[in-house]
Amino acid sequence: MSRHQKDPLRVLNEEERHALEHLSRSMSQPGVHISRAKALLAVAKGKSSTQAAERAGYRVGDTVSKLVNRFNQEGMAALQPRHGGGTPASYGVEETERILAEVRRLPAHNEDGTATWSLSLLKASLRQAPDGLPHVSTYTIWGVLHEAGYNWQKSRTWCETGKVLRKRKRGVVTVRDQDTVAKKN
Repeated sequence: MSRHQKDPLRVLNEEERHALEHLSRSMSQPGVHISRAKALLAVAKGKSSTQAAERAGYRVGDTVSKLVNRFNQEGMAALQPRHGGGTPASYGVEETERILAEVRRLPAHNEDGTATWSLSLLKASLRQAPDGLPHVSTYTIWGVLHEAGYNWQKSRTWCETGKVLRKRKRGVVTVRDQDTVAKKN
């Protein structure tokens, strides 16, 4: 005999029911959305939390009970996953926009010491700017750029390993490191 649910699922309106049914059959949506939609539909059809959990692929019925409670409060937004643990994001929209603005700015050769940005130079520039981010890391910058669709490896120029141009009194010379192969191994 099943227990009485503390917080039963509210009555779904026609739009919500249609959206959940469509989502539960989707082949292109994220799996977490599909399993949550299946669980909510099972509960709406009168199944217990445990039965709905089995149908949606969850191990325990408490997961479905919490989902039902969240759905009653938030509606369809309950299908979206929240922060899953770990260190909370310390940079928001304003900070992200500040990082992207710095990337879009062409570096001044005299001030920034470069003609193209690297992650280290971006970090130094953002940390030194009066309106910058004093604790930003290269990993954070890389993540923001990746989310914004930037791909460093195609847009940066790279030097050949062991070969560098040096400025001398007689002009620019190419210097080769004889131990390059030994250093790679």
